[in-house]
Amino acid sequence: MPAHLPIACSLSSTELPRRQAEMAELGRAALVDVRHDSTRAELRFAAGDGVRERVEAFAAAEAQCCPFLTMRVSDEADVVLLTLDAPEDADGLLADLVDAFRAEPEVVR
Repeated sequence: MPAHLPIACSLSSTELPRRQAEMAELGRAALVDVRHDSTRAELRFAAGDGVRERVEAFAAAEAQCCPFLTMRVSDEADVVLLTLDAPEDADGLLADLVDAFRAEPEVVR
């Protein structure tokens, strides 16, 4: 895991909400299980049409803005597993990422 990289997301204030919305949509569509501690998160998504590609696209995009994270996409029985490893001092950011996949859609009034 790259320990020498700064622990900061490089997304702009307009890009971040868009990314979070994409994560929430993927979570609502396919997230079935989360295991999370301070330095690792394992997110399991129901395998289905395009799910692996969406998870891979997320991992590739996130690697650009948060290079201090190590991400792996793999397959298990009927699920796509996304593993995120973070340095110890990035626990808050890792928790925010996990929460973004579990976010509910905003209610427009």
